[in-house]
Amino acid sequence: MTESTTDFAAGALVPLGHGRQGMKGVVVQVGAAISGHSSVDPDELERRLLEIGFVEGARVEILHVGLIGGDPLAIRLDDMRVALRRREADAVMVRVTG
Repeated sequence: MTESTTDFAAGALVPLGHGRQGMKGVVVQVGAAISGHSSVDPDELERRLLEIGFVEGARVEILHVGLIGGDPLAIRLDDMRVALRRREADAVMVRVTG
């Protein structure tokens, strides 16, 4: 397959929710502005993401993107797998590594 798995160059700083399947990166910030409406308070969402393991320096990779509206995202977070809604993943800023 010759098509790129990401629209972002290595080193770019992007919200995790904007990534495509195959994008790899390192978490640089949690609690960034949340796009759209969320059923969870931004402070509560930040707390939950930190508890799951989305901390500065954690390695992430988008493993799968849902078929309907691109939700949910299946994400490898260091040595575990988690699923997030795209709008919640937007609260995690990552530096693209591949």
